[in-house]
Amino acid sequence: MSQGIESKVVVITGASSGLGEATARHLAQRGASVVLGARRSDRIAKLAEELAAKGYKAKAVQTDVTDQHQVKKLVDTAVNAFGRIDVMLNNAGLMPLAPLERLKVDEWDRMIDVNIKGVLYGIAAALPHMKAQKSGHIINVSSVYGHVVDPGATVYCATKFAVRALSEGLRKEVKPYNIRTTIISPGAVSTELLEHISEKDIQAGTKEFVSADTIARTVAFAVNEPDDVDINEILFRPTAQPV
Repeated sequence: MSQGIESKVVVITGASSGLGEATARHLAQRGASVVLGARRSDRIAKLAEELAAKGYKAKAVQTDVTDQHQVKKLVDTAVNAFGRIDVMLNNAGLMPLAPLERLKVDEWDRMIDVNIKGVLYGIAAALPHMKAQKSGHIINVSSVYGHVVDPGATVYCATKFAVRALSEGLRKEVKPYNIRTTIISPGAVSTELLEHISEKDIQAGTKEFVSADTIARTVAFAVNEPDDVDINEILFRPTAQPV
């Protein structure tokens, strides 16, 4: 599965680990040019070098998605290097779970900045280029927690519900420009998200089930479809996950 992926230019936020890193590898191996954004510049530089050594096209741009100018620089770098942007994958996210009564207000603010505003900044950076091209694909990562709410995950759920609302509004607005939109809502995936949970009792009760390669395959599926097919939402869970 690569005919619809080969030669596409894909920008990925949160590419230093987990879902972003796995997707970058998967799409690069199928012929995409990948532009990697993350705060940890050493990790994305190493990944870009590794992919380039294998003959794939990759660039790394240090990016904090809470800074609109940095996100714009990430996308503009892709366009300057490869002439266009075909896919914007807004993947960066945080999941510091805790009950509301513990008043982790700083964590709430950080989640809103990364999980919601980071997605908006990605849309703002990519949309002008895609409108000019009259083509493109914006993929936003939500969560199973964008569909259900669990105690202890209330603010995280709110941010992921917001991602779905933003994505559906975007879908309706970009039809005149031939732009596709996809929401990907993964269940329990093995990533660094658990490390964001500062409350140790919550962290201990949170389980991981499937590898990050799972989301890489779902992204590839959506991207690979013909341009006249718009895969709007993919929700998947590990078979063992009850939530």
